[in-house]
Amino acid sequence: MTAGKRSGGGPKALAATLARITKPLFGRRGFAEASILNDWPAVIGPHLAAHSSPQRIAFAHGKRDNGVLHLLIDNGSLATELQHLEPLLIERINAFFGYRAVARVRIIQGPLPVAATTPPPPAEHVLDADGEEKLTRHLAAVDDPDLRPALERLGRAIMSAKNG
Repeated sequence: MTAGKRSGGGPKALAATLARITKPLFGRRGFAEASILNDWPAVIGPHLAAHSSPQRIAFAHGKRDNGVLHLLIDNGSLATELQHLEPLLIERINAFFGYRAVARVRIIQGPLPVAATTPPPPAEHVLDADGEEKLTRHLAAVDDPDLRPALERLGRAIMSAKNG
């Protein structure tokens, strides 16, 4: 390496790196683009996405269109509803891909994989009357309606850590 030149080209977006790493794995499952897995709620809506998970897309040998989407659903009545909505579902999926990737949907009923748990909400920081009065005084000059709540949360966290 010569002086003045950096190797690596600086920080890279994690999503781009992960897409490059996972593409071969998802490609074997029929997902040429892993983005449908990440964007599933945007493709079919949050309610349906909460009860379904695309498993794979099966294509005819040598083809990458008119595939069969294998869709895992954890709710029997929703499975029946999705059978009736299959043409609309196929249209939305194909619009996402930008070509006729899916021609049919095969519904599989069963439990969905356990998703990563979301962290619990942060603890509420309670201040005594003196702390509340001091925080109110410090925030009096802040007029920005978006900034004020953020500064208040930060102030509460700092003051309760000092007291606590």
